[in-house]
Amino acid sequence: MLTIYHNPRCSKSRQTLALIEAANAEVNIVEYLKNPLSKEEISQLLTLLNIEPLAMMRTKEAEFKEQALKGADNETLIAAMVNIPKLMERPIVTSADKAIIGRPPENVLSLLK
Repeated sequence: MLTIYHNPRCSKSRQTLALIEAANAEVNIVEYLKNPLSKEEISQLLTLLNIEPLAMMRTKEAEFKEQALKGADNETLIAAMVNIPKLMERPIVTSADKAIIGRPPENVLSLLK
């Protein structure tokens, strides 16, 4: 079973979901803008992705600059994603023990094997 952290307004997120559905994979869809993730959930995603918080953020969003997050520590970056879910990169797809960022959407194919 896969889980996609999805923004239906994002073309890359829609394309990634379409690839999952085309493979007939079971998928749990989490619209993270409607149901923001907790600090623990974001930390779990970072562990599965094996990346630092900055790599999971949309650094070109106005909110990133408004919050003066450039150069911030990891705790501050995680807190920003909790408080402003729009800052989280999308889509993120997880399996039981692995995760990918769906940029490009074809990245999800590695979880479908």
